[in-house]
Formats: sequence, C-alpha cells, structure tokens
Amino acid sequence: MRPAFRKPRILISALAGAVILSGCADDAGRDGRPRPKPETMTARVATPGAAAGEAPLTLARISTKSGEILILEPDGQVTTMALDSPEGQDAFAVTEADLMALNANLDLDLGGMVAADLPPRQTAQEKALEAFAARTQPALPTWAEGTEVDPQDFMGARVASLGPNGSSDLVEVTANLREGVDADIAFSYATCALAGWARQNGEPYGRHVRTLQDTRDGKLMIGAAFTLSDQKPMGLRVMETEDTLRECKARGIPAL
Repeated sequence: MRPAFRKPRILISALAGAVILSGCADDAGRDGRPRPKPETMTARVATPGAAAGEAPLTLARISTKSGEILILEPDGQVTTMALDSPEGQDAFAVTEADLMALNANLDLDLGGMVAADLPPRQTAQEKALEAFAARTQPALPTWAEGTEVDPQDFMGARVASLGPNGSSDLVEVTANLREGVDADIAFSYATCALAGWARQNGEPYGRHVRTLQDTRDGKLMIGAAFTLSDQKPMGLRVMETEDTLRECKARGIPAL
C-alpha cells in the first residue's frame, strides 16, 4: 500500500491559470508558426492547515494530453488523478478556511473564490482502507445453514515453522481429514488447529497466506500457511487466537 498523504491538497485555479498564461506568452517559433502546446503546465497546490515550518504551497503539474493532475507531495510521493474524476473535481473545491490559511501565508486577496458548505472529503488512504475492509473475511468460513460436522472427519493436524531452525514467523498447518469433507470445514479444521497451537505458544494473531489441498491414501490433506504476529495485521483473513478458539468450540471443531 502506498504511504498515506499528510494532508489533502487544494489546487488554486487562479494560480494555475496564471502559470498557463505565462507558459503561452511566447507561442510563436522562428518560422512564425505557433509552438506546439507543452505536455504539462505547472501550478501551485495549497496545503490546508499547514503546520508551522511547513510550506503553504507545493507543486502540481496538469497534463495537457491525458487530462491528469500530478501533485508532488512534501514527502516525495506523487498523487495522480484525472481532471474529470470525482477526485479531480474535489481538487478544485476550496473551502473558506483553506483560502484564509493561504491568504495569511501569502497575503493574497482571494475573495469570491469560496465554495460554501462542502461535505467532508475522504483521503485516498481512507478510500483504500474502506475498499479493503469490504473484502475481508472471518477467520472461519461461513457455513451453509444446517451444516453438521462428524468428529470422525478430523484425523489429526500439526503446525510447523517454514523457516530454518523454527525461527520464522511463517508456519504451515497440515491437517488430515476423511476424503469428501466439505472444503470450508476442512479449512476451518486447519485454522482451529493453528489457534490451539498459537495459544500454547503465546501467539495472538495469524494472517492467512495460502491453502493447498490434496487427496492421498483415501484422506483429504490441507496445507494452510499463516504468518504470526503480536499485533493484529492487515489481511483478508486474520485468525485472532482466543476469538477463533471460542468459535471452534461452538462449531464442534477440535483444536490442538
């Protein structure tokens, strides 16, 4: 995930227009024909609520060919957005507070350029986190209503480190089940085995990485890899040891 931007940038159209005009002042070549338009125009972007010592303006470039705004952030990152996108339109929305902060720093008269009653705007990071959260799944898959488990389906499981000398935070759960067991039940068994092992070893979290499945000697074999951590990690499927063990017990799935 790309680093979070420190503050939203507000593109001041008056400044952008001034730069565009200055860029086109000498638009005739030696042969008298108009010069080709430049690929980008440079503008300035205001930093709302800039802290003491922080530059009130930063650079932005507007592409004349692709219709994109490229904003250079103070930390060196570049934000790219299309002019006709919601984000691009938001970049031109200037609040009264933004203008007053810019005026205080630059002693400019920017009256008459205020967009009133603007709704709060989400940052790119907030939007990405919201989309990610919508894709997350519980540690144990959701079963179909009325699903029942047979204790004889579960034929043993073990957890082993995938690093040299057991030093890695990456572990694999190998679970054996009777052939024909539902895939969600099989994965749940592997996860419950990890949760039992994690409690014994003081590991509060495990993030699912991948699962392999095979049938051998009349058994269903599951190989599920997880990374362990002390803090809750970002992941589409995260095992929280204590919560998972309670869910395993409620479903009748054994744990190590």
